[in-house]
Amino acid sequence: MRDYIALTKPRITWLILMSTGIGYFFGLKTTLSGWPAWLLLLHTLVGTGLVASGTAALNQWYEREADSRMRRTEKRPLPAGKMPPASAMWFGILVALAGLVELWFGANPLTALLGFATLGSYLGLYTPLKQRTHLATVIGAVPGAMPPLIGYAAAHGSLTLEALSLFVILFIWQFPHFLAIAWMYRDDYARAGIQMLPVVEPDGHSTSRQIVGYASTLIPVSLFPVFLGMSGKIYFFGALALGIWFLYTGVRVAFDRTNQRARQVLLVSVIYLPVIYGLMVLDRPSF
Repeated sequence: MRDYIALTKPRITWLILMSTGIGYFFGLKTTLSGWPAWLLLLHTLVGTGLVASGTAALNQWYEREADSRMRRTEKRPLPAGKMPPASAMWFGILVALAGLVELWFGANPLTALLGFATLGSYLGLYTPLKQRTHLATVIGAVPGAMPPLIGYAAAHGSLTLEALSLFVILFIWQFPHFLAIAWMYRDDYARAGIQMLPVVEPDGHSTSRQIVGYASTLIPVSLFPVFLGMSGKIYFFGALALGIWFLYTGVRVAFDRTNQRARQVLLVSVIYLPVIYGLMVLDRPSF
């Protein structure tokens, strides 16, 4: 059971569910004093969690040979030989299908379609392209930013500019986060033949420039909820401060391209997302 749980990447799934919950919260049509649709939220989170878990399992099944060549992944269940590949494949398929059914009947068809688009683009485009081009990261950021849309669609029944603003924040946030990881584990990725940017351009100039560029872009993008009336002044100044802090760590990487600096970017990115979500919810105006 522990090995099957490991296939689902639970540490990543909780971030996905957090983003889904934020989307759901902003998609609610009821007032804060009313009775929220807790049952609908439960169906949405369970369905999204299952789709994410199934996708993670199928991704590990597909990449089992590459994982066996990387130190950071060689102890995962499949490269370590703890289960047959077919077992992982069928487990992933069944879990993902269960999630899509849960979203279709427990929420609405739009939510299920978004879940299917997330699964399909991640496994059908991003995963195979990782062995061919570093631009796969751009494609992978699309399914990575889908959870707020899934949550919003479940609560609202459609997608609006408010939903798109949540999507764009998460889309841009992923680049400094994953580029920092790619720099830290560039030797591992090179051994596995995965074409991350630090592997293709080992000097780190392009990687650091992109970290700074995306961190800079995240500052104005993170203020979209203010302009759309989703949050107020507390969020505005909080998002601005977080964005500047994030950018500062990126600039330090540009001048000192070391694993230690990249790890600081990663740490700040992990802090950034839940804090900015918390500020967004805390400072939401009354419906």
